[in-house]
Amino acid sequence: MTKKTILVACGAGIATSTIVTEALKELCKANHIEANLVQCKITEVPSLAEGADLLVSTTIANKEYPFPVINARAFLTGIGIDEVKAKILQELLK
Repeated sequence: MTKKTILVACGAGIATSTIVTEALKELCKANHIEANLVQCKITEVPSLAEGADLLVSTTIANKEYPFPVINARAFLTGIGIDEVKAKILQELLK
């Protein structure tokens, strides 16, 4: 499997994206997935989109991208976390 590039975005690219990035590191490690995690602001996503495989965001992505966009608020609330993790894994294992 090739290394996946995951953009992890929030409004400021600091607090909530850090929480999600750490959770994704653990998720990828536990499932033997090599990933390049790129923490960013949602406004930086268009400039980072080339070569990305997935966007995991705690805020609304108001633009269409050529890769899946997954809402990551479950990593902050805990509500629906298993479903979100399963969706992320499904995309990464394609």
